[in-house]
Amino acid sequence: MNNLNYLVESVERLKADGVYRKLPINYGACKNVIDLNHLQVVNLSSNNYLGLANHPRLIQAALDATQKYGVGVGSVRTIVGNQDLLEELEKVLAEFKEEEAVTCFQSGLNCNIGTIQAIVNKGDLIISDELNHASIIDGIRLSRAQKAIYKHSDMADLENVLKEMRSSYQNVLIITDGVFSMDGDLAKLPEIVHLAKKYNALTYVDDAHGSGVLGRGGRGTVDHFGLNGEVDFIIGTLSKAIGVIGGYVASKKIVKEWLLHRARPLLFSTALPPAATAATIEAVKILMESDEYTKKLWENAKYFKEGLRKLGFDIGNSETPITPVIIGGEAKTMEFSRELLSEGVFVSGIVYPTVPLGRGRLRVMISASHTKKDLDFALQAFSKVGKRLNII
Repeated sequence: MNNLNYLVESVERLKADGVYRKLPINYGACKNVIDLNHLQVVNLSSNNYLGLANHPRLIQAALDATQKYGVGVGSVRTIVGNQDLLEELEKVLAEFKEEEAVTCFQSGLNCNIGTIQAIVNKGDLIISDELNHASIIDGIRLSRAQKAIYKHSDMADLENVLKEMRSSYQNVLIITDGVFSMDGDLAKLPEIVHLAKKYNALTYVDDAHGSGVLGRGGRGTVDHFGLNGEVDFIIGTLSKAIGVIGGYVASKKIVKEWLLHRARPLLFSTALPPAATAATIEAVKILMESDEYTKKLWENAKYFKEGLRKLGFDIGNSETPITPVIIGGEAKTMEFSRELLSEGVFVSGIVYPTVPLGRGRLRVMISASHTKKDLDFALQAFSKVGKRLNII
């Protein structure tokens, strides 16, 4: 036990700093109102953007697939885990994204840690936005390529890196989030694609928070900017707006051929379960049929943002339904979250090291499933707590 004293001390520091937390327990489905720790609260902290996580069509598809295929595929894809259902999902996703091919992974994180190391090697260079997601950072660490960081969405800085370093490397890969998950701002994709062409570089966009949210019927950030077919690697998740689990890479067919031979999560981890695969197919079909869910999401997001602004909160420069409410100090941020919960609203506090020190925030995640009554109730709670803690 003495060998673990360093962890005891580390946890005590978390408590002293006011950022120690116990995991909340949700006793039901992920909906607009949830049973959290046996309290009915308005849920403003899930990535279930379109409310599809408990949609009847997805549930039925999952049940039907379980009856036919069982609960697990029993293997990695390269042995017997590559069921026809998974092949169908990749075909449907490629059609939806209007790209040549799609390769499905077990999660968005697995996409990044599996794809980055597979497509670059020693002698190559990765140029990454300084605010890219942790899974991108991990993927870069697992690769043998050299890395360089450019200032967040600073195209002049990106071009300076390209000018200084491009000629020294064989392949250069520019990586960016499509939507930055902590602030809700968009990458400057048209400028990034332009610079990539100018300096003969490849482009890689992690569109986890853009898939199902931006573009025609939720086709994503690349579609939003009209850049279909011009980005080399588009990463999407199936666990946020799609409402299930998994991730995918939309790309040229040759990329898929290579990933199926070299992406380690596909080679060494069991493929997606049939229920999840079937439910995802149904979700994508829903998005291809109608844009009603994405329209409702944006309607709710605009309403709630305006309400927060009127109350006097700092909500940063979000361009998406992700709405950061900047509080500042770490302890004060966590206190705000706890006080909101006591008022019947759950919003998770986000503090260092996820965001810089002194930039703690409550990250509000709006969903198409929220009613106006839910949003008004939440705004009233924000007003009460904001005044109580002298934030507004």
